[in-house]
Amino acid sequence: MIIRTLILTQTFFCLQNPSSEITAFKLGVPYLYVVSGTTMDCQYRHLLAKWIFLGLTASTTMHLCWSRFLTDQLMKIQVVNEVNKDFVIEALRSIAELITYGDQHDAAYFEFFMEKQVMGELVRILRISRTVIVSLQLLQTMSIVIQNLKNEHSIYYMFSNEHINHLITYSFDFRNEELLSYYISFLRAISGKLNKNTISLLVKTHNEEVVSFPLYVEAVRFAFHEESMIRTAVRALTLNVYHVGDEAVNKFVASDPHADYFSNLVKFFREQCINLDKLVTASKCLAPDTSGSILSAVDEIEDNLYYFSDVISAGIPDIGRLITELMLNVLIFPSIVPSLRMEVVKDSDTVIGTTTSLYLLCCILRIVKIKDLANIVAAVLLCDIETFVPRSEAKLNGFMANHDMSHENQDSENGGFSSDSDGQSIRVLIPNISNSLNGDPEEQPYHESKYSALREALLSYITTGDDVQVSGSLSMLATLLQTKELEESMLDALGILPQRKQQKKLLLQALVGEGSAEEQLFSSENIVKDEIGSEMDCYLQKLKEQYGLLCVCKEVTVSPRIQRLQVLDALVSLFCRSNISAETLWDGGWLLRQLLPYSEADFNSHHLKLLKDSFHSCTSSILDETKGTWPDLLIMVLCDEWRKCKRTIEASSPRKDPKSMLLPSHKSLSEELTSGESSFASGERLFEIVKVFVLLHQLHIFSVGKVLPDQPLIHPTVEVMETSRAKRAGVDSLGPKPSIELRLVDAVPCRIAFERGKERHFHFLTISVGISGWLILADELPVRPSFGVVRVVAPLGGCNPRIDEKHMRWLHLRIRPSSFPYIDAAKHTAHAKVKSKALVDGRWTLAFRDEDSCKAAFSMIVEELNLLSNEVERRVKPMLDIERTVDTSTK
Repeated sequence: MIIRTLILTQTFFCLQNPSSEITAFKLGVPYLYVVSGTTMDCQYRHLLAKWIFLGLTASTTMHLCWSRFLTDQLMKIQVVNEVNKDFVIEALRSIAELITYGDQHDAAYFEFFMEKQVMGELVRILRISRTVIVSLQLLQTMSIVIQNLKNEHSIYYMFSNEHINHLITYSFDFRNEELLSYYISFLRAISGKLNKNTISLLVKTHNEEVVSFPLYVEAVRFAFHEESMIRTAVRALTLNVYHVGDEAVNKFVASDPHADYFSNLVKFFREQCINLDKLVTASKCLAPDTSGSILSAVDEIEDNLYYFSDVISAGIPDIGRLITELMLNVLIFPSIVPSLRMEVVKDSDTVIGTTTSLYLLCCILRIVKIKDLANIVAAVLLCDIETFVPRSEAKLNGFMANHDMSHENQDSENGGFSSDSDGQSIRVLIPNISNSLNGDPEEQPYHESKYSALREALLSYITTGDDVQVSGSLSMLATLLQTKELEESMLDALGILPQRKQQKKLLLQALVGEGSAEEQLFSSENIVKDEIGSEMDCYLQKLKEQYGLLCVCKEVTVSPRIQRLQVLDALVSLFCRSNISAETLWDGGWLLRQLLPYSEADFNSHHLKLLKDSFHSCTSSILDETKGTWPDLLIMVLCDEWRKCKRTIEASSPRKDPKSMLLPSHKSLSEELTSGESSFASGERLFEIVKVFVLLHQLHIFSVGKVLPDQPLIHPTVEVMETSRAKRAGVDSLGPKPSIELRLVDAVPCRIAFERGKERHFHFLTISVGISGWLILADELPVRPSFGVVRVVAPLGGCNPRIDEKHMRWLHLRIRPSSFPYIDAAKHTAHAKVKSKALVDGRWTLAFRDEDSCKAAFSMIVEELNLLSNEVERRVKPMLDIERTVDTSTK
């Protein structure tokens, strides 16, 4: 009774104090809305007060009365202006809340709104409105209502009688960005309620064909808006339409002129690709750091490709074919394919560079799952490049006329690739397979063959290109190998069909008794030229009939075994190159591991010899590192990189993302070393050498049919000799720590200043235990002669002792950091920004009493360095003997 009296008091207070606002009292669920205003009829006020007094606060009758009042008031309005706009806005909000509540709790509300034709009234209010704020509120109201509708009957009412289409086609002033945002949200909310039943309410048909679909037509007008949020909303809307699965609607969106949306979409995508290429080109021209811009552009491109993939997944055949044709005709044939082989004279802004083209092809094949698209791209790689680029309009990409292609150790490093003297084409020296199969492959190993197929251009990048080109070509081959939509016969024609897949295919054919599959299964050649030829004929015919391209494909006449050996030759040649990063070589190792057969039939003695020679060359570099700056780190890095390399080449997919080929390359080690080698540069070099060494080691093991061990073959540690300086000083394998006592064995008194004007006296001592060593500065204990307390400890490795030429009592030492941050490819960019601050070499200058003392300290350092280096070399020696490692590996 007290609560009812309070409510009644508040209500009469509002009724007796009219204002322009709508006041709501929350009396449980639903809400009780009390309108106070001069326009409120007296009968509604008294009736409302009576209901409250009688306790009917949550009744449907009261809310229906309130709904009737709102609709009656809206119907009386002839024009919406500054005077009444506030009431209209609040009325729209109230109606939205009542409709939403009624949809979920009481059908009587909707029956009332249907009776009063509220949707028609809302359209009328929009047309008579003179203010933008009412349009904003109406769109927001409709979006909220549609999103929250649960009852199918309510949705049918909202979409019927063309009211929604009238709102969609209304001429809003979209110069107001906020209005455009509300409008797009409104359209997207409608699309979220589409199904095979509701979509029919929003289209107009004639003879069972859709002739009008305002929701779709109006939405795609903003498909290429500069605001990314709007583009995203439009794409979500179109996907909702495509996934409904209505055949008539599908035919409508795939027919002219509505199919122009897909044409414009691919053209928009091409412009994004061209902009990406400009960023990549700028990054190579010593422009400011563009990595962030490149990654942003890459994200947009991949988002577009995933949208294409989502569209295709809707299963509309006409749209799938349309996207395939557009991707090929608008982007791949004119802009991507020519740049893989030739560098077109840049008289057009549509040219895309080689690196960007390789990346785009990888992404398209990886994301857009269209069988025809994948197989046509593979067929194109086997076709004559002159089909796509007229000879008069192009020059060889990276191989200009009179261009010197000489590299260090060109014969072995380039794997037999060379340039014609006229500079107009490239010759590839292909192993003479006929001789290889019948006898010694090294008697007459190569014959010349001019080529113009894109596949051979990819192989030329692997053998002669720079690090970026090699990475791009390997990514392309890896993507093709992993594309499930690609026919196995096409992979075989490209020379990248994994042997296990070929054997599985032939085994299945043999089991069902197909032809000569059993003979091929046990044959050394496994030639399936007939099947490859039939598949190629199919796609060549499509290229001719659908795309107007008369392609010449000489590769079909070549045995797939020869194609396979060409790929193996290129990969082995890659592993013999010294100017390619270890990360890229690991990608090559992964690809080789996928292709390598379980037997040695295809991996011949010439390949093994090249790998072994390259391994021995790398072995000498490992031995140099035992005497380098980080000898104490060498074994740890070997073990760690061995595990990483094994995981990498045995993984199901390459670990490097194709986008990495687009990012600016960092300063090479050789460039860093020109200004004086730092310990950080030495550490990077150590990691590079170890990565290459480990890769070559593992390649040799599995190339002869052995299983890779989990750990490298390393000798164990040995006990410290009693006569060693460390033993006599009382230092164990954990090393000296500050503030501990030790015997000053062979210690030499010296002076050093760590701060200007503050010189200190110490005893200098050098100690090594196993593969670790330290430089020690200790204070002598006054009460215990020949004993001291450790004050300063620094690494022995990389100290580079040097006696000053002008002051023979001075000894200069470089003090490197005690640890080195492991270089990870994914974090290399961020790490490179702070490396100069994180790792800075220190310098000690020790002053001794006389020249003899200085020489004694120098000799002590050299002696302990030799002990440390010899121990490291002893422990890694088993790894340096490749034959021993192979013998110890299990079958």
